[in-house]
Amino acid sequence: MNLAMLVTLRTILEQGSFTAAAGVVGCSPSAVSLQVKQLEQYFGKPLFDRSTRVVVPTSFAREVVSAVGDFSSRLQMLRSRPAVGVAGRIRVGVITSMQSDVLPRALHTLRQRHPSLEVVVPPLNDTDELLAELKAARLDIALLVQPESGGSRRLVWRELHRQPYVMLAPSKAPERSVKQLLEAYDWVGYDLSLSGGRVAARYVRTLMPSARCVMELRSMDAIVAMVAQGLGISVVPQPRRPLVKAYDVREVDLGKRAPFRKISLVWRSSDEDNRNVDAVAEAFATAFAARPGQ
Repeated sequence: MNLAMLVTLRTILEQGSFTAAAGVVGCSPSAVSLQVKQLEQYFGKPLFDRSTRVVVPTSFAREVVSAVGDFSSRLQMLRSRPAVGVAGRIRVGVITSMQSDVLPRALHTLRQRHPSLEVVVPPLNDTDELLAELKAARLDIALLVQPESGGSRRLVWRELHRQPYVMLAPSKAPERSVKQLLEAYDWVGYDLSLSGGRVAARYVRTLMPSARCVMELRSMDAIVAMVAQGLGISVVPQPRRPLVKAYDVREVDLGKRAPFRKISLVWRSSDEDNRNVDAVAEAFATAFAARPGQ
């Protein structure tokens, strides 16, 4: 049973016939008859006396309609209540590379828009651990790398950015092409325990199976610093512009076939209509839109 059936029943009593009610509720007389039969099956009692040519509502039908009227009034009162503001406490997980990129902008936006919302950012930085904490309800929402498989359907995913991979090379390197740079320099690997590091490694080894990884780092700042010192080249998700400009490195475009990773927000399906979660999601969307080059 659904509320539409009860509205149809009330309309029949108000209009005096199935046909007239059908015109008001916007469906065929046969559809109205079907709804009445389904209601009678639900209640286990007849709603109309069909022993005469004109169907007459039973006293039970009038009782049901009376209850529906009270129920509708209460629902309308609930709808007319002032909206509950965004307030309270929310736990937000963010991968390392986005903590110094979009997180400050998002937090600034939240503070401006929703000063009563307390945002807690735990010291977690890996996609896998963020997902585990989210599923365990120790986080409310997380900004992370969406798994290549698409991610669990029990969670709500909102893609915000497709981050391309680039090659970082010393600014004075004479070699110009990606292949030449791989042949001329050692390879500074992006942490292979991360899904992003594995994507980068696959790309490097596709171009040069013999590429030698001299060190493996998780910190993007450390990788950029190593490349600036001429200790190697690296393939990484495109770093934030201020970091690249701060060091003596060159960013090399990997072309149309460059790999990329999806930066997405994710939260539990049970929180799909949570006002605090919606507020955080909109703040991150605003932060990404404000990034240089977006």
